[in-house]
Amino acid sequence: MEMELAGIRKSYKKKNVLVNISLSIGKGNCVGILGGNGSGKSTLLSILAGVQKADGGAFIYQGEDLLQNSSKIPPVLGYVPQGNPLIEELNAWDNLRMWYDRATLLQELEQGALAMLGINSFLKTPVHKMSGGMKKRLSIACAVVARPKILVLDEPSAALDLVCKENIYRYLERYKAEGGIVLLATHDMQELELCEQCYILKEGVLEAYQYDGDLHHLAGKL
Repeated sequence: MEMELAGIRKSYKKKNVLVNISLSIGKGNCVGILGGNGSGKSTLLSILAGVQKADGGAFIYQGEDLLQNSSKIPPVLGYVPQGNPLIEELNAWDNLRMWYDRATLLQELEQGALAMLGINSFLKTPVHKMSGGMKKRLSIACAVVARPKILVLDEPSAALDLVCKENIYRYLERYKAEGGIVLLATHDMQELELCEQCYILKEGVLEAYQYDGDLHHLAGKL
C-alpha cells in the first residue's frame, strides 16, 4: 500500500472528533469518506493536508510519517477544501500564475490537467464573478500544480451542476489511471462510483461500508 493512516486521533475540549482512524489506500485507488454534518470528515482531511494538527497517530506515505514533518506534505499531497481558497479579486489566470510558471501553465491549459478541467473557458473571469463550479475546478487546478501523488478533496461536487460534476469526475478518473491516490469526503453518487472502498465516519469512528447503490440503506447508516 502506498498510503496509510494509523490511529489518527483528534479531540476538541472533551469531545472526541476522530478516534483511532486507520485505513490504507493503494496506488491508483480512491477511498470515499461518508458521514453526516459535523462527523469529522473535514477535520480528518485538513489534518492530512497539514492545516490542523492531530493529537496522535500517523500518516505514512512510502514509509515516512508525514505528520512528523508537515513540510513534506505539500510536494506529495494536493488539498481541495470545502471553502474557497482562491483570491477573489484576481481572475483565473492570475490565481494560477501564483502556482504555475508561464510555460507550464500554457502547456497544461493546452493539453494537460487544466484543459481537462475546462479552465480555458473562464481564464479572464474574476473569482468573485465565477460560479461555484468554476471556483471548484480552479481550486483543483491550483492543488495539482506539483503533480501530487495524493489528492484530498472535501465534497468536490457539492452544489455543482451536471456539467461541472462531469468535468471533475473525468479528471479524477484520469488522475487515478495515472497512478494517483484519491481520498475524498462525498455524498455524490457519481463520485462514489470512483471509489474502490468506502467508509462511514460517525461519532469519531471510521467503519468500512460496502456501497451497493442502496441510498436508503446508506442514509440509515449516516
